[in-house]
Amino acid sequence: MVRIRLRRIGLKKQPSYRIVVTDQRNPRNGSFIEIVGSYNPRTRPSTEIVEEERILYWLSVGAQPTEAVEGILRRAGTLDRFARLRAGEAIETLVAEAAAAVAAAEPISPKTRYPSPGDGQGKFTPRGE
Repeated sequence: MVRIRLRRIGLKKQPSYRIVVTDQRNPRNGSFIEIVGSYNPRTRPSTEIVEEERILYWLSVGAQPTEAVEGILRRAGTLDRFARLRAGEAIETLVAEAAAAVAAAEPISPKTRYPSPGDGQGKFTPRGE
């Protein structure tokens, strides 16, 4: 079965994720079919970027989102648009609506909630200094 799920990227203790389409038997960071978005929980508010057209395509051919991705898609409005696609609306209309919603949203600050591990916390100091 094809799943839409998160693939972890980023440094140690600084996670960010790609939203990928993959076979459910593959490991979390294993091979994937396509990258369809990204998610960064460390920004204020969290950054959720989805390629609406590709997500709608994969949902229409039977791909199942995981619980985490389902929450991201719900917040982005993609699941509502998918329900309208199944009801008969044109995909071009839905994708244009999604692009307008992204353009109207206020920009997200790249500042993170947490300091990076390399900013001096827990810094190694040799003996005698």
